[in-house]
Amino acid sequence: MKVTTTEFQQHVGRYQDAAQLGPVAITKNGRTHTVLVSAAFFEMVMKGRVARPVEELDDDTLKAIANSTVPDEYAALDKLVEGWRP
Repeated sequence: MKVTTTEFQQHVGRYQDAAQLGPVAITKNGRTHTVLVSAAFFEMVMKGRVARPVEELDDDTLKAIANSTVPDEYAALDKLVEGWRP
C-alpha cells in the first residue's frame, strides 16, 4: 500500500491498522520516503541483525560459515563491489 504524507497524517490510525497486514509506503514528493511496518514484522527482521563476537558462535554455526559458498548465479554481483573501499 502506498499513501502520500498528507494522507498518512490525516488518517494515522487507519494506516497503523493497515501496517499490521503489510507494509505501508509513505511518499513525499512522489517518492517513497518512509515505510510503516508492524512491530512484529520489525522485530522479525531485526532479530538476526545483532552483531555478536565470533567467540559466542557455536561450533555448528562456525562450520556452516566456513563451508558456505555463494551460488554461481550471484557471481555477477562481485562486479558491483569491485574496487569498493569503505
